[in-house]
Amino acid sequence: MSTAQISADTGTANRTGLYLAALQLVFTLGWTTYVIYLPKLAAQVGIAPSAVILILMLDQAIFTIADTAMGIAADKLAPVIGRLGLFVGLVTAISCGAFLALPFVAGAGASAQGWFIVLIVVWAATSSALRAPPLTLLGKYRARPQVPFLAALAMLGYGVAGAISPYLGVVLREHDARLPFVISSVVLLLTALALSRIEYDAARDTPPPTPEEAAKPLGLTSIIFIVAMVALALGYQLHFAMNSAPFYLRFAKPDQLQWLMPVFWIGFNIAMFPASLIVKHRGGLIVMGAAGLFGAVAIAAAEFAGSLNILIVAQFLAGAAWGCMLMSAISAALAIGSTGAEGKVTGLVFSALALGTFARMAAVAGGLQKIPDYAPMLHWAPVACWSVAGAGLLVIAAARLQGSTHLKASAGE
Repeated sequence: MSTAQISADTGTANRTGLYLAALQLVFTLGWTTYVIYLPKLAAQVGIAPSAVILILMLDQAIFTIADTAMGIAADKLAPVIGRLGLFVGLVTAISCGAFLALPFVAGAGASAQGWFIVLIVVWAATSSALRAPPLTLLGKYRARPQVPFLAALAMLGYGVAGAISPYLGVVLREHDARLPFVISSVVLLLTALALSRIEYDAARDTPPPTPEEAAKPLGLTSIIFIVAMVALALGYQLHFAMNSAPFYLRFAKPDQLQWLMPVFWIGFNIAMFPASLIVKHRGGLIVMGAAGLFGAVAIAAAEFAGSLNILIVAQFLAGAAWGCMLMSAISAALAIGSTGAEGKVTGLVFSALALGTFARMAAVAGGLQKIPDYAPMLHWAPVACWSVAGAGLLVIAAARLQGSTHLKASAGE
């Protein structure tokens, strides 16, 4: 391959990664907008404030099922170039239509309560087309050494959205919901419609899979990987969404949280790219496991922090660990699902994230953080989740490495 061809391929790969970053950014900001306005919209249709958390739990339950289903659909559609982009575009159009209609239907009052819930269900189910399916492009059409860096690029959009979210909450809180919902829907739809072009560019020079590369059933490693992913996702949810703000409030005032909470995401965004180099050479499972153990130490440091500066450093390191975990999880999922089940395994990763969010919301809905007997458990559960999952992933990675070494030895290499 000539230098010009390599350069062109790298440019196409980077465009794919940047596109996926933009898609994740726009989608996640749309979700943030939804969470900000949901209590107000629900009140307009006569839904009690205490029931809002149940609606959010319903969303996560739908995501848990739909993410894997959409990933499986992506595996079936991806072999025909352009069909995946068309599928994602059509489903996104339905999703954006339902999302855009929410504030307008809510304005009709209590008589529209049923339609309001239906729109939420439709939006939640169809929005899963924007998570796993686009990421399957990396596994199906990009050279394996490129995948970790491109996964980091894709997750950058998620991390930037996490950093922006506190400011977005302050800016939007007092504004009418209709304009933000319209803008979010239009921008997201336009971004999703560009997938067909990105898919064509990515697949243009990629040979079709051979019969030997057909989808294979997932083995024990895949199951343990997903179970570990659920534990890591739960640890992240409990630490960041439940414990981080109380940690900061030991040393800071509530109005400072919008400046302090993004520290976690700054670490997340910075750490992914150097970690992608390690994933490229050593594999995603090793990085996930090591980051899990490192993150557990960082969370423990946040728990014992005696000053704001120490807490900021601990939160930065915890965010860096989560960035490494999520980026390497996407890379590992694409490798485990190779070739033919990339969408399914990636969908399972997003389902694990949704399940972790559901569990955290269930804890909040149950008021566990207010019960003295359970409060210490919630503080230390993230450390347990990350350390146990991290250790388990390292054991799997070591076993796979040993098996690979034995295979090479038996082949006389």
